[in-house]
Amino acid sequence: MADFMFVLKNFLVVSLAMNMCLIWKISYDDEETLASKWSSWGNLQQKLHFHGSCFNGEKNNGRLEDAHVSKRTQILPTTSSGAATVVPDGGESVVINLDHGDPTMYENFWKQKGEETTVITSGWQHISYFSDIKNVCWFLEPELVSAVTRLHKVVGNAKTDGRHVVVGTGSSQLYQAALFALSPPNASDPMNVVSAAPFYSSYPLMTDYLKSGLHKWAGDAYKFNKQNPYIELVTSPNNPDGSTRQDVVKGHKGILIHDLAYYWPQYTPILSPADYDIMLFTVSKSTGHAGTRIGWALVKDREVAKKMTTFIEINTIGVSKDSQIRAAKILQAVSDSCDGDESFFDYSYKLMEKRWKKIREAVDKTELFSLPDFPPEICSFSGRSFGQLPAFAWLKCEGDVDDCEGFLRRHKILSRGGKHFGASTKYVRISMLCRDSEFELFTKRLPAIIS
Repeated sequence: MADFMFVLKNFLVVSLAMNMCLIWKISYDDEETLASKWSSWGNLQQKLHFHGSCFNGEKNNGRLEDAHVSKRTQILPTTSSGAATVVPDGGESVVINLDHGDPTMYENFWKQKGEETTVITSGWQHISYFSDIKNVCWFLEPELVSAVTRLHKVVGNAKTDGRHVVVGTGSSQLYQAALFALSPPNASDPMNVVSAAPFYSSYPLMTDYLKSGLHKWAGDAYKFNKQNPYIELVTSPNNPDGSTRQDVVKGHKGILIHDLAYYWPQYTPILSPADYDIMLFTVSKSTGHAGTRIGWALVKDREVAKKMTTFIEINTIGVSKDSQIRAAKILQAVSDSCDGDESFFDYSYKLMEKRWKKIREAVDKTELFSLPDFPPEICSFSGRSFGQLPAFAWLKCEGDVDDCEGFLRRHKILSRGGKHFGASTKYVRISMLCRDSEFELFTKRLPAIIS
C-alpha cells in the first residue's frame, strides 16, 4: 500500500508539473500572438482578404506569417474611448496596422455631435419584419429613404429620381445581391465578373465564395474576351489607387455595377451627379460608421431591384431596423451640417487634405517610395479646386524592392500588397482613415526607413 501511495504521489507531482508547463506555454503563446491577433483579420473585410489568399492558390501560413509580430512588439494601444496612450519608447516598437480601411478618423467629429446623433429605441419598437410592404424593398425604413434621397441632392453626387432604393448590410451584401439579380439563372455557364486592375481585393472572393454556378470571377477587365457575357464592376474613385474610373470592356453583352462608396467630396471633386443603372453606396466610407453595417443601392430597373431584395430576403430576411434608423439619423445630421458654419464634408476634406500633405512630405524625404499624382478639378459641391484625396494611398516601393508589403512589414508597418489587387508586388495599399496617433507615427517612421 505504501508503494502504491508513493507511486501515486509521484504521478500527481509529474502531472502537476506538466500542467504548469502547459499553462505557461499557453500564456507565452498568447502573449506572443496577441499582436498578431490584433493585426490580422479582425473584421469581415480583413477576413475576406485573408481567405482570398487561400482562394487564389496561395498558402495560408504565408499570410499568417505576414501578420505575425514578436511578443516584444506592441500594437498601438488605445483607451476605451479610442484615444491612443503614450508609448514609452516614442513608438519605435509599435506595429502600425494600415492594412484595412477602418474609418476611425471620423470619431472626433461625431464625438462633438453628442446627443444630436443619439438614437433611443424602446423595447416595443421595430419588432416586425416589415417596414413598408408597398415598397419593392419591403424591409427598407422610410426614414432611411428620406435621408438618402436628401443627402444625394445636397451633395449632388447621384441622381435619385426614378430609382428604387435597396438597403443592405453594407455594400458588400448589395454587391452579392446585384450579382444574383444580374446573372441568368438557367445559363449553361456562370456569368463572368470582371473589374479593371488594380481592383478591390475582396471582389474575387465575394464573387466565388459560394460557388453558386450563377457567376464566376474572370479577373482583370483589361484582359477579358469581349465576346462573352459579363458583369463589369466599376469602382470610382477606385479602391485601391484612388483613380476616377469608367467601364473598360465596353462589349455589347456587358452589364455594369458602379461601386461609388468613395464618391463623396472629402475624397474627390464632385463633377456631376452619377447616373448609372446600379449604384452602390455605404455609410462606412461616407460618414465613417462602418460598424452600423448599412449600405444602399440606387437601382433603375424595378425587376433588378426586386431580385436584389429577394437575395437579401433569403440571405438575412431583411436588414436591421435599428441600424437603418441610426444610419438615417446620421445621414440627416450630415445634410443638416451643410447649412451650418462647417459641414461634415468640410471637416473631413480638411482632415484628408492635411493627411495627404503629410504623407507626400514624408515620401518626398526618401527615394524609396512614390505616390500617384492627381490633377485638380473643380468640385461642384464645395467650389474648391483640388485633386483626389483618396481613402487609401497607393504606395510604390522604388528601386530593388520587389515585395513592398514584406519590406514595410520588416519596419513594423502592416499594409496590403499589390498582389491582392491584381497588381505588382511593388505596390501596397495604405489606409488613410486611421486615428491621428497611428497616422502621425506612420508619417514619422516612413522617411526614417533606409533599407
